[in-house]
Amino acid sequence: MVTSAELRRRHASPWEAAVGHRFVDELGAGTVDDAVLARYLAQDALFLDAFVALLGAAVAASDRPGPRMVVARQLGLVAGDEDDYFTRALARLGVTGPATPADPTAGFLTLMDDARRSADYPTVMTVLLVAEWLYLDWAERLGDAPSDWLYAEWVELHRGPAFAAWVGFLRDEVDRVGADEPAFARAVELELAFFEAAYG
Repeated sequence: MVTSAELRRRHASPWEAAVGHRFVDELGAGTVDDAVLARYLAQDALFLDAFVALLGAAVAASDRPGPRMVVARQLGLVAGDEDDYFTRALARLGVTGPATPADPTAGFLTLMDDARRSADYPTVMTVLLVAEWLYLDWAERLGDAPSDWLYAEWVELHRGPAFAAWVGFLRDEVDRVGADEPAFARAVELELAFFEAAYG
């Protein structure tokens, strides 16, 4: 059974391209153009509902009560802290109303929805793993977060002991129950394309 570490090795090229993307460097420096950041966050906000639904699918499909409770607790955090950040950040950037999904956004929404509808625990956990692990990876490679809360809060939402423990749990679960490699590969490709799309 393929492990999470092996999956990352097999798809290292797009993974590293995403983690080392220009957007990540500019985010860490606090120099992302407002129009680029607005486009990125408006698109990312479109994931929130589908991501919450995917977490709910993981709760429902889990084969053990322990992991089910871990995912349920994370679901509550996402619905609170991250939703609050989007509200404040988009207001500051002057974004009103939902954005029209760009192609990578639409692709990832479809991937998450397909995984949710499958009710297949390994597939659901594989998609969650990429979405969270890749973000932890880029956030951890940055130094001190910029002083501006608009940047700092987004960086800090995706690193630190609690988030690292969450990603560690996802890795352990995928290693335990097995992975959906095509879903892993598609998710990594879409994460890279998502950063690219922020620049129009």
